[in-house]
Amino acid sequence: NPGREEKYKPLTGKDQLVIEYLEHYQEVESFKRHVYALIDSSVDNYRKRKFDHFMVSFGCTGGQHRSVYFAECLAQHLVSRYDDIEVVLRHTNQ
Repeated sequence: NPGREEKYKPLTGKDQLVIEYLEHYQEVESFKRHVYALIDSSVDNYRKRKFDHFMVSFGCTGGQHRSVYFAECLAQHLVSRYDDIEVVLRHTNQ
């Protein structure tokens, strides 16, 4: 948890230092792969069923490091995978 280390406290999951910190851990990449698989499956299912809206939320202890990082990564993944959907990204605790 980067929020527990002084040098990361004023930063967010958008900052390169935090990104590098998180990506140092193999568990982060594994978590992202699982999230992408789950969300891709859900988006594909929603599209087949003609739904217009789908929401994903992330949370973490402080709400500014890990959750922001994973939300940013997922948004990039969705934009790169689906060229015909609108991705709206909103952080509420920054």
